[in-house]
Amino acid sequence: MRSADERPRAQGGDGPGARPLASAGTGGFVERHGLWDERQHVAVGQVRRVIDELGLDKVRFSFADQHGVLRGKTLTREAVPGALRSGVTAPSSLLLKDTSGRTVFPVFSGGGLADGRFAGAGDIVLVPDMTTFRVLPWAERTGWILCDLYHPDGTPAAFCSRGLLRGRLAALADAGYDLTVGVELEFHVYRPAAEGAVPVAPGRPGAPGPAPEVAPLTSGSQLLHEEGLDRLDDLVDLLYRGLTGLDLPLRSLELEFGPSQLELTLDARDAAQAADDALLARAAVRQICRRNGYHATFMSRPATAETASSGWHLHQSLRHRATGEAAFDPAPDAEPSSAPGSVSGSAPGEPLSPVGRHYLAGLLEHAPAATVFTTPTINGYKRYLPMSLAPDRVVWGIDNKGAMVRVVGARGEGGARLENRSGEPAANPYLYIASQVVSGMDGMARRLDPGPPTTDPYDAGARGLPGSLDQALNALDADPVFAKALGQDVVSWFTTIKRAEFARYLAHVSDWEQREYFDLV
Repeated sequence: MRSADERPRAQGGDGPGARPLASAGTGGFVERHGLWDERQHVAVGQVRRVIDELGLDKVRFSFADQHGVLRGKTLTREAVPGALRSGVTAPSSLLLKDTSGRTVFPVFSGGGLADGRFAGAGDIVLVPDMTTFRVLPWAERTGWILCDLYHPDGTPAAFCSRGLLRGRLAALADAGYDLTVGVELEFHVYRPAAEGAVPVAPGRPGAPGPAPEVAPLTSGSQLLHEEGLDRLDDLVDLLYRGLTGLDLPLRSLELEFGPSQLELTLDARDAAQAADDALLARAAVRQICRRNGYHATFMSRPATAETASSGWHLHQSLRHRATGEAAFDPAPDAEPSSAPGSVSGSAPGEPLSPVGRHYLAGLLEHAPAATVFTTPTINGYKRYLPMSLAPDRVVWGIDNKGAMVRVVGARGEGGARLENRSGEPAANPYLYIASQVVSGMDGMARRLDPGPPTTDPYDAGARGLPGSLDQALNALDADPVFAKALGQDVVSWFTTIKRAEFARYLAHVSDWEQREYFDLV
């Protein structure tokens, strides 16, 4: 977080006679349960100064739900001190809903979840992470802060995905490693046919209604075409200013292959920061586009994407916690390591260290089960097509972009890394990254071997990725590693939500069925 002196001034300035933000005081929920560390206490002073100097009127207190969608409340300047002292309450049932907003558990009887902590749809408490505070570049006099979730007794909320990732990263740290993650997000941006129209489902306001009618901005089949991107320069500039104004580590904005398809990449960072970055970047792109007459979507394969689906390529590498050195780089002359799961030396020409090979093998071993987290929507499985630059097989390759995991060797100042190409851009970033840590750590603990790299990533004889969300859920049920690492309650919670979503999909009479059968039979 930049200091107040370095931050740009909000629109409108602070105006004459702006009242200083009241003190957060002491004795509230946060202090009582010891929920802030020293960094948080230092950051709260900086945040107070920024709010005062920029004259902010509102602050958004937001959290990531199970789908990686931001939920929360916008508080007035006067209410902020109390929120810093005691958090912000919200219905706990927000953690129990599928993507339509339906609560899939019997909340008023508790549903047996987390020892009854969700009974009666009672509250959870949003506790702000002061180190994430930002000033919104596109909303006047408005701040934005990410929150962690707690139960009213001060214990971490059972299904807070941000907390689940932190738990897995702590386990990785105990094993002697830190995780670095780089993000590549593909998405589509269209021009809506009807400005300002909000689709509403007949008979159920708030439920998903008809998709908005849109027109493409580009024709497609023009990958990295400079003039094609130049035609979108107004949009590119809007996104650049918005994303960098949020202090996000934007690396590039690129024209992708499909019609109206773009990609943004973010610099590699510590995994927890990278997850926050991805969450905020998606929300920022959608909000900036909507405010400027565009419609952005991170849906993997919208109906207009006939030539190219969108993916989320997740780059990952480990560092030795004690030294900060890259743990995946091959080192033929290395001395034996005392780090768990490591062995000495690498074969000549090997692109990865033994630790890297074990981690890679874990990603492959648990790929079908992890797909629930890397590709959590029904639509995302329509991306798994052969010869499409999207994987449909559980294989790895050396700099092969058809493989599920692409190994990029150390070069220049960059260490060796693994690029998992199976994810969809709508995935919850915390659960996506957590699934990689769970898989990789099991590979390291069991010293699994990934076998030789593929030269034919679409080989029909190779093990396939799940062909549907239902198949992926079955794979997760059959893989005990995730229940052991995340807890059986967490796995049951997420699979119950996703099975309810899939059941609604199967019950829906699609346009295809109507066209295919209505007149024929």
